[in-house]
Amino acid sequence: MPTFYLTTPIYYINGKPSIGHAYTTIAADILARYHRLRGEEVFFLTGTDENSQKNVEAAQKVGRENDMQGYLDEMAEVWKGTWKALDITTDRFIRTTELDHLKAVEKFWKTVEAKGDIYKGTYEGQYCKECEAFVSEGDLVDGECSYHLTEPLRIKEDNYFFRLTAYREPLLHYIEEHPDFLLPKSRRNEIVSYIKDFMTDISISRSSVKWGIKVPGDESQCVYVWFDALINYLTGVGYSTDEERFGKWWPAQLHLVGKDIIKFHCALWPAMLLSAGLPLPKHIFAHGFFTIDGQKMSKSLGNVVDPLEVAHTYGNDVLRYFLMREIHFGEDGDYGNTRLEERYGSELANELGNLVHRVCTMTEKYFDGKIPAHTPHDISEAVKKYHAGLETFAFHDALDAIWSLVREANLLVEQKKPWVLAKEEKTEELAQTIYTLLELVRVIGVLILPFMPEAAQKILSKLSASPASNATLDDLLVWGQLVPGAVITKGDPLFPRREIISS
Repeated sequence: MPTFYLTTPIYYINGKPSIGHAYTTIAADILARYHRLRGEEVFFLTGTDENSQKNVEAAQKVGRENDMQGYLDEMAEVWKGTWKALDITTDRFIRTTELDHLKAVEKFWKTVEAKGDIYKGTYEGQYCKECEAFVSEGDLVDGECSYHLTEPLRIKEDNYFFRLTAYREPLLHYIEEHPDFLLPKSRRNEIVSYIKDFMTDISISRSSVKWGIKVPGDESQCVYVWFDALINYLTGVGYSTDEERFGKWWPAQLHLVGKDIIKFHCALWPAMLLSAGLPLPKHIFAHGFFTIDGQKMSKSLGNVVDPLEVAHTYGNDVLRYFLMREIHFGEDGDYGNTRLEERYGSELANELGNLVHRVCTMTEKYFDGKIPAHTPHDISEAVKKYHAGLETFAFHDALDAIWSLVREANLLVEQKKPWVLAKEEKTEELAQTIYTLLELVRVIGVLILPFMPEAAQKILSKLSASPASNATLDDLLVWGQLVPGAVITKGDPLFPRREIISS
């Protein structure tokens, strides 16, 4: 069975998950569900970065600095609970305070050290606390971090360094030979420029930090949080603990990250893997940022959106649909309740929900709720575009393909006017029309399974077409699977109409 290993970043747990964290994780979940439906064995990893100074500072603010592990345990449960409530189908939730991760970091460090790629030196320069990264003048705008708009600290420490520059040419060669390694193209161009002109050796330990994984052989230093955190992608599938399992899953097919951390994922991480003699992941995809009603999301502005609140109001499916429909994955975008309400009303309630309800109603009215005889139809173009969209992480293209069928079905209703066909007793044409509509609805239900799993299951259940547990998309997307004579159940509307509420 083909395998598909994908990851999200591991998240700092100095606060609850925001809509931004949910955006990445939902995107990963859609891909995990899609590849399972393709008949592949999937491993989906997410988790928490627990050796960050941000977590230490958060614990200090609530008087828990002397109970760091207890604080982290509680916060990790908050994050696990959020993903469970949002129906995220992870295969492992990794925490960087786990023993197997400690073993993985120690093994990886010693491997790179034996290669001659770790040396002692003095770091003197600027450090952004928010990024937890050493920064150069080229990273700053008017003396401030371009992402966090804060002035970096100036520090001087005796640390261990990784020979990142030794991998400048190998990285550039690999990226040139594998054009879809770094996606989208705009991020690839940015990283190539960084590697060519700005990349330097990097400090991979901190002598001033006390919370974290100790450097093997030197208890006075902690492993730099990014060097530690990146290794989680190996830990998650058995590096240092289960070599057979590791051999099955590594390399990953996909790392999903935000564009603010691409230097670590697209330059440092590949160089680390090359140093350790490990193959590189197939794809690293960096999505964009989004604002909240045109403003940067910020605790100080009080506009941080809790995904659980949105899901409680609208349901998980609506949240998933809106995030993937509204923002082209890879680009920057904007989140707002007004736009969510508009898409809910126009696309989900009116176009999709109303289609399903109308078709079921007409089947009940004209055929006593029983599916009429089979009629052929061609859906191949939409299915092709759907697969192409998800295989290239273009969620909006896949949704466009689905909605082409939604609109085709709605147009068919208006063109054929089944109520007129019934009145004129054109029984055969009416039967052909209703079967085509029912089967289009079934196909739409199958196609939205990764995006809106609850709505998909409701649609398929209405049509007595719930898929077998081992059915693949190729099986389910063969036209004509509705059984003539089977009974449909209209039930309640999928997306009840709502009163528009401005954000």
